[in-house]
Amino acid sequence: MSATNIHVKARRNEPGEALIKRFSRKAKREGIVEEYKKRMYYEKPSVKRRRDKLRRKRVLKKLFIQQSGEKDVKSK
Repeated sequence: MSATNIHVKARRNEPGEALIKRFSRKAKREGIVEEYKKRMYYEKPSVKRRRDKLRRKRVLKKLFIQQSGEKDVKSK
């Protein structure tokens, strides 16, 4: 993980809410919030692998459906 610093300077006559919103968008785009949530609790490597495997399976199934144009696809 690389350290990421987010700098947000207030623009002229910018309300505080807009500044916070810009900061939040930047943090989300950098993936900081997602990384924080992932690191809140320990996750066993086997659980990570299983989750990644299921995610790959869903993505491949979705791509197959889009390419073939089929409605019913049996999961293997």
